[in-house]
Amino acid sequence: MKGVVLAGGLGSRLRPLTRVTNKHLLPVYDKPMVFYPIQTLVDAGVTEIMLVTGGNNAGEFLRLLGNGEDFGLNMMHYTYQKTEGGIAHALALTRQFVGSDKVVVILGDNFIQGSIKKAVDDFDKQPSGAKIFLKEVDNPVEFGVAELDGDRVVRIIEKPKDPPSRNAVIGIYLYDNDVFNICQTLKPSDRGELEITDVNNEYIRRGTMTYEVLDGWWADCGSFEALLRSNLLVARENGVKI
Repeated sequence: MKGVVLAGGLGSRLRPLTRVTNKHLLPVYDKPMVFYPIQTLVDAGVTEIMLVTGGNNAGEFLRLLGNGEDFGLNMMHYTYQKTEGGIAHALALTRQFVGSDKVVVILGDNFIQGSIKKAVDDFDKQPSGAKIFLKEVDNPVEFGVAELDGDRVVRIIEKPKDPPSRNAVIGIYLYDNDVFNICQTLKPSDRGELEITDVNNEYIRRGTMTYEVLDGWWADCGSFEALLRSNLLVARENGVKI
């Protein structure tokens, strides 16, 4: 299974910090932000990884990561997203790299406690389709939210005014190879991007979507508050008393 880390975007909500560097290169406790999602993939047994970046600081990733030696990798692959076309657009750029394999996609500003290895192994045995991770949150109106019917995902609603649950879809997605065909069929949303929620809802429509509820904490770094929370969570995970 191939791995993809999405680390593009302008990080506008983190300005002025992101005027001089890519958001995913900002520090979280004692490491650059992008180290954490890469390590999540490596810990899950994924050793072929492509990083998708963009903006004016793409070269900094190469200087920082090289061929992935810090993670025990022999090679790190890179591609460049010229415009902010959305998560599905960024994923589509990796089609040649993924080839005929399945793929696990992780957003470069997402952090989790623990491992996704069991879910990755389970998906490797899944004949086709997709798998998402869910986590209960206090503010579901800020996320894509899953509506469940027993062990089945009925639909995903992006930032719902009246959330059907508190189960947020976090930024880790597992797909079979047909995800690239689905991406080709998407139309831009009102904000002009190809939305990953539309990809996930297509798999739900086909009846091939499964899900895992994430154990432990989950955080992202989309705002100053979230960046601070991520720093505190990771610091405490490393035994720092705060």
